[in-house]
Amino acid sequence: MKLQFDPNQEYQMDAVRATVDLFEGLPIEADSFSVSVAKESLPGMFGAQTEDVLAYGNHAILPDESLLENLQAIQKRNMLEQAETLQKTMGYAQFSVEMETGTGKTYVYLRTIHELHAKYGYSKFVIVVPGKAIREGTLKNLEITGDHFRTLYGN
Repeated sequence: MKLQFDPNQEYQMDAVRATVDLFEGLPIEADSFSVSVAKESLPGMFGAQTEDVLAYGNHAILPDESLLENLQAIQKRNMLEQAETLQKTMGYAQFSVEMETGTGKTYVYLRTIHELHAKYGYSKFVIVVPGKAIREGTLKNLEITGDHFRTLYGN
């Protein structure tokens, strides 16, 4: 038996669009940088030998004013109270998408990842889960939605 996913659930797509639209106006370019990686550890005073490798990050330079404007437009579109300032932690803007239990939050954040990659070229994501059971559920969801997302977004 193979599960079928409906890619057109409007409330899910509203949540995906809300997140993707936060970055409207973001220039599409990759940040490249080099990272020193340990090749091997040698005993004695020389320690580990390293080599520099090229890495790519998500380019995310968007002024706070633009982020706030985008956030307010999304809040207005969804009939939510508009923020007057960005919420920040350690200098970084923080956003949340809140959904009821059983509405497909995992599908939404996985679809959001694909949309952010398609629109802005983002390729690095970290999924944080609160426990082993949810981690296993997320891994299973990645497995069972793989073909669905390949159909929607290619490989």
